Amino acid sequence: MKLYWFKAQAPQRVLALAKHLGLAPELVKIDAAGGGLKAPDYLALNPNAKAPTLVDGDLVLWESAAIMAHMCMKAGSDMWPVNSPAEQVDVLRWLVWSDSQWSPAVGPFYFEHIIKAQFGMGPPDAAALEKAGPPLRKQARVLNRYLETSRHVACGRLTIADFHLAAMASYWRNADMPFVEFPNIVTWLDGLEQIPAWADPWPAE
Repeated sequence: MKLYWFKAQAPQRVLALAKHLGLAPELVKIDAAGGGLKAPDYLALNPNAKAPTLVDGDLVLWESAAIMAHMCMKAGSDMWPVNSPAEQVDVLRWLVWSDSQWSPAVGPFYFEHIIKAQFGMGPPDAAALEKAGPPLRKQARVLNRYLETSRHVACGRLTIADFHLAAMASYWRNADMPFVEFPNIVTWLDGLEQIPAWADPWPAE
């Protein structure tokens, strides 16, 4: 397997999972700032000009959730519950919610505080963050309520849904996300930090 990545939240999910599962794909770092995502040879693999991308033999996969499911199947891990259709549906629910509701709500804070700093794009936009506050709180209430009775977001155990939802949210302290108002989310995120592969997903350089 060959995994194309750069330091961002979507590759973070996949790198953490690979490390957690004991997989060792060949890692190819993309020079995102230097235009590597738009290089013709990379666009031939991923026409979205995003990362990560996984190449496993003749299979080329983009979208982190699909890559994580594939990795779990390769490793025989129930973090993607291939042998339980009901549990698959539960994980799928949270993956879809993450993409459609959670990520758009968390994303502005991650962009303004983390991405801008990483790429030298100037200071956070206070007006944009003020506007982003109510949508994030709305979605945080949904997740916080669910986490009242569970340590994980699906199946009552660690699954790829946890890694998917936590990628941007794990920066909440540095990104000034208002999660102090949602203690169950803080407990969940702090719990994930006890997983060595999640706490340190990045390859040595």
